[in-house]
Parts: sequence; C-alpha cells; structure tokens
Amino acid sequence: MRVLVVEDEVRTSALLQRGLAEEGYAVDVAADGQGAVWQATEFRYDVVVLDVLLPDLDGFEVCRRLRAEGCWAPVLMLTALDAVPDRVRGLDAGADDYLTKPFSFTELSARLRALIRRGARERPTSLQAGDLRLDPASRRAWRGDTELDLSPKEFALLELFLRHPGQVLTRTHILEHVWDFAYDGVSNVVDQYIAYLRRKIDRPFGVKHLETVRGAGYRLRVPVPPGAR
Repeated sequence: MRVLVVEDEVRTSALLQRGLAEEGYAVDVAADGQGAVWQATEFRYDVVVLDVLLPDLDGFEVCRRLRAEGCWAPVLMLTALDAVPDRVRGLDAGADDYLTKPFSFTELSARLRALIRRGARERPTSLQAGDLRLDPASRRAWRGDTELDLSPKEFALLELFLRHPGQVLTRTHILEHVWDFAYDGVSNVVDQYIAYLRRKIDRPFGVKHLETVRGAGYRLRVPVPPGAR
C-alpha cells in the first residue's frame, strides 16, 4: 500500500517514513501543503497522513483542496492541535480520522489499516483467492493451512494482487503501489520480486497462480473451485 506523509518537522517525518516502511508501506513525503496537493493529485495513494501546521497551506486547506480536486484517498490528520473545535474543523474539511501528537505509532498504524479497509467498499477485512489468504491487520498470509514467510515488500505485492484478483497489473501499476515515489523504475525490480513471491506462494505447493501475461504484466489467477466448470 502506498502512503503520502505530509509533515514539515524533519525528525517526525523521518520517524514516520522509517516506521511505515518497516511495516511494508511504500512511503512518499511532502514537506509543505503545496507539494502535498500536487503529489496527491498527480499520484494515487491508498492513504494520506497529513499534519495541520505546515509552512504554507495548513492541513485543513490541503484537505479541502484534495477533495475539491476529486482526490478521495483516506486522510488521517496528525497534529498537536487537540481542542475539539480543531478536530471538528479537520473532519469538516474532509479528513477521515484525527490523531493528536504525541502519538503511539502502534495506534497510528492501526488507524491507517482501518482507513485503508474503509477506503473503498469493495475492500474486505481479509483477502482471499482460492486457498491463498491474507490478513492486512495482522500482516499474515497463508496458502491453505501453511503460513507464508514474506518480507514486507513481498507482503505488499501479494496484497496488491489479492485486491485485484484476476486482473492484469502492469509493471507501472505495481511500481506505483508497492514502491515509493523516489524509485526511478529503471531496473527489473518488479520481475525480481515476482520471482521471489512465486518461490513462496506457488512453487512449494505445485501451483502456478501468479501468471506472466506477455507484453502486459502479471495476474493472480483465481482458481476455479472443483465442480464449478
């Protein structure tokens, strides 16, 4: 999942970026409101962490502009302003949740997972295709009864495929949702990680569900249940 962190305080921004990356998110950072509006409208994000006190546009105005531009990614306001009128103002500007500083990173992470689940109605709490199952909240995945040992990037890649079962995903789409904005896309990193993922979710179980669609991209084939043919 791809997250935009909008935070002008360098230390807080770095802590958020490192912590979220360790949880498997692809993290982009904006240090001011204008940059945040540009990034969030130019690129697709699954969730936005938005500070209120920014050097140019405040977070309230950033959120209003995003909604006005048709950007409906879930927004979590993160700020030291903890008065009720400030929380109401943020929610009225279009934010989906509000967390005050100082905060627990564990709570922040849980709130982001909840926002991502609510971000689109078609997103269920757990994801499944055939006997392949993934739980975003606990960050665990299984093939049948066997739990899979996935790196954060492998987990994020599998989650992306399970959110789009049967659909062909281009390399560009995969890069935009699993790798961050700073990645230049020159190397064959997508192909490498597809190979890593196949070695964990397909090959040990004698199946070939993660398919290469030549000239197009990759697809997680949805197995047809016995008797459904």
